[in-house]
Amino acid sequence: MRNQNMFSAKKLMLLLLAGTISLAGCKKYLDVNDNPNNPDSATPALLLPTVEASVGQLVGNSFQINGGLWAQYWTQSPTASQYRTLDQYNPTNASYDRAWLTIYRNALINAELIINNQVNSPYAKGMAYVLKAYTFQVATDAFGDIPLAEALKGTEYSSPRYSTQELVYDSVFTYIDKGIALLNTPTAPAIGAQDMIFQGNTTKWKAFATTLKLKAYLRLSQVNASKAQAGIAAIYAATPAFLAEDASMKYTTTGGNQNPLYNEMVALGRTQNLVASGTAVKAFKANNDPRAFKFYNFVSGGSTDTIAYINQGTYASNSTKRVSTPSTLVGGVAVDDASAVAPVKLMSASESAFLQAEAVARGWATGSVNALFNTGVTTSFTSVGLTATQAAAYLASAPAAQLTTDPADQIKKIITQKYFAMCGFQGFEAWTEWRRTGYPDFLVRSAASVLGANTRVALRMIYPNSEITTNGNYPGTQLIYTPVWWDK
Repeated sequence: MRNQNMFSAKKLMLLLLAGTISLAGCKKYLDVNDNPNNPDSATPALLLPTVEASVGQLVGNSFQINGGLWAQYWTQSPTASQYRTLDQYNPTNASYDRAWLTIYRNALINAELIINNQVNSPYAKGMAYVLKAYTFQVATDAFGDIPLAEALKGTEYSSPRYSTQELVYDSVFTYIDKGIALLNTPTAPAIGAQDMIFQGNTTKWKAFATTLKLKAYLRLSQVNASKAQAGIAAIYAATPAFLAEDASMKYTTTGGNQNPLYNEMVALGRTQNLVASGTAVKAFKANNDPRAFKFYNFVSGGSTDTIAYINQGTYASNSTKRVSTPSTLVGGVAVDDASAVAPVKLMSASESAFLQAEAVARGWATGSVNALFNTGVTTSFTSVGLTATQAAAYLASAPAAQLTTDPADQIKKIITQKYFAMCGFQGFEAWTEWRRTGYPDFLVRSAASVLGANTRVALRMIYPNSEITTNGNYPGTQLIYTPVWWDK
C-alpha cells in the first residue's frame, strides 16, 4: 500500500469534496475508467469513507438541487440566477459533468476497488456492494440507460457501452444480494468509525440493503408488476428486518466535512438561490402541517406563522418580493453556518415505513397499511423535532392523511405523505416517486418552462457533456421530457 494514500476518514472526505469541485471542469478527469485520485489498492476499510462521502456528495448536492426544484419544494430566488435553467427545464449537458464524475470516478470506482481487494474484509465488501447498488440505482433513475458492465473495468474500456435501465436494475438486485451475503459472514474483521453511515453495524446495513431492495422492486410497479410482486414476496418470505433509522451522512462545521448543499452555496459566494416554492408550501398549509415551519424559514421581520413563497418558476415577476428560504435543518441557508451540519439522508426511516405500507396496499406483502402509514408520518414528525402527539393530531385531521379502504387511494396518500416527509432532505427521491406514480397530484408546470408543449416537464437528467465528447459508444441525446423506462 502507498503510505501517502493513508488518510483519516475526515481527511478522505475533505480530499474527495475538494477534488470533486476542482476537477469538475477539467475534461481529462471525466473518463470514468481511470481514477488518478485513488491508489490501485488500499485497505478496504480505508476506501469505504471515500465511497460514502461520494454518495453523500451526489445525493446531497447536484441531485438534491435538481430534485428539490423539480419536486417543487424549492424554486429559483428572484434575486439570484444560478438555477434558472433548472426551473426552465433547460439545463446544459455540462451541468451534469460533475455528478457523472462523482458517480463513476469517485463512488463506483472506489466501491469496485473494495470489492476486488485481496484483503479479507467481507463486511467492508458487503457495504461496498450495497453502496454500489444504491449508486447505480440513483444513476439510472436520473439518466436512464447508463454504462454498467464495462464502466469499471479499466482503460481497455475507454468507451464503455451503455446498458438498458432494465438490465441495470437486474444488476442492482444482484449487488444487494451479494452485499447481504457478505454482511452475513459469521466472523470477520469489524468495521468501525471508518463507516460513516452506521459505524460498522452490520445489522443496520442488512436492514438498509433489504429496504433498498424493496424500494427497487416497487420502482418496477408500473412497468413489470409481476416481477415486482414476486421479488417482494421473496423478501417477505425471509422474515426481513427493514430500516428503522435514517441511513444518513453526518457533517460538521469543519471545511470539507460540511453539508454538500451548504458547501455549494458557500462556493457560490453565499448567494441564496433556493427559496420556498408555493407548490409545496400551499400543500403543507392545506393540511395545517407543522412540519412546514421546520423545513422553511420565516421572512425576516415577517409574521411568525407565515412562510412567504412564490409559485414555481415565477422569479422574473417577483423581483422585489422577499421569500422564505429552506431552513438550516435541511442545509438550505447560504449565510447561516448552522446549515453546515444538516445530514444527507440516503434513505430515511419514514421512507422505509411508507415503502412497506405501499407493498401491503398493493397486496404484495403482509402487514397493516394503517399502522405502517401512521409510523411513516410519526417518524417524519419526530425526526424534525416535533412530537408523536402532534403527529397524532395531524393524522386525525389532515385531509391528505385520511386513509380509506380503497388500495388506489391508499397508494396515493402513502406517496403524498412520503413527499411531505422528504421535503428538503430527499428531493431527488421525491421527484423520482412522482415520476413513477404521478403523486403528489398537485405539482404544476414551472412558469419559467421553455419547453414547447404545455404538458412537457423534466422527466430525466440529460447526459453530461463529457460523455458526448469522450465516449465513442455514447448512445445519443435523450430529451429532458422523455420518460425513463419505469416511468409509465
